[in-house]
This record gives sequence, C-alpha cells and structure tokens, in this order.
Amino acid sequence: MTHPPEQLALQQILGVCQGHADALTDALQDLQLRGLGAEDYSHLSKADRRLLDQFAYRYTRLQDDMGARLMPTVLKALGEDIGPMSAIDRFTRLEQLGWLASADEWLALRQVRNQFAHDYPDSAPERFERLQAATQAASQLLAIMMNFQTKLVSSSG
Repeated sequence: MTHPPEQLALQQILGVCQGHADALTDALQDLQLRGLGAEDYSHLSKADRRLLDQFAYRYTRLQDDMGARLMPTVLKALGEDIGPMSAIDRFTRLEQLGWLASADEWLALRQVRNQFAHDYPDSAPERFERLQAATQAASQLLAIMMNFQTKLVSSSG
C-alpha cells in the first residue's frame, strides 16, 4: 500500500492519535464513574473541572490530528493527490473509499465538539446536555479511530 517514508509517516501519526484516543477513553471512563449530573454543573469541584478539561482537550486533539494529519496521510498512502482537495473533499473521498462511514457525520462530530469546548451556556442543564452530546460524539470518534487502525493493520499485513 505504501512506500517506506509514507509508512513511517502513517506509523508516527497513528501513534499520536492512539495516545489521544487512549487518554480520551480514560476520560470517558472517569466521567462515567464520576456520574456528573445537571445539578453538579452549578458547582463543579476542581477535580471535576480538570476532568472536563481533559475530556475536551483529548476530544479536540484526536479529532484535529485525525482530520488534519491522519486522514491526509492515509489518502497520500493510497496514491491520492490531496493537494487540490479541501478538507470536506478529503472526508468525502475517504467516505467513497470506505474509510469513513459518512463525511457529514465527521463534520457533525466536529460541530458537537465545538459547541462543548467553545460555547459556555449560562444554565447548568444546558451545559450538562452538551456534555452528554459530547460524550456520545467522543464514543463515535473513537469508533472511527478504531476503524482506521483496523484498515491500516489489514492493509499493511
């Protein structure tokens, strides 16, 4: 599938993304154990804020690194000329090649992430709803990452 320099680039970015995925998985597990409710958002402890920050950071980094680095590297390794492609064109091409279930789903996951990480509604119930949407989206992001790993392993073997 790839030439050695492309293989090295894939291995490197896959390792970076896997580190973010592992930390995101840990944060999701810790959030589930913590069991934050809507009422908790009106008086978050220092530990809760740190946990939410860790979750938001790892979700952001995983999605950014996958979209900006892993996906273009995969396309290059597949022999695609990504120079003239916009980001949405790359996502669409990955969908056509069976690497992404849906380019629109990828964009929706990014929108959920942005709402959670960058918008700060006043009401605790609304912040909690955004957390719920973000944790669900993060689980979908991790499934996409797993799909990429599976395809990369099967294509290199």
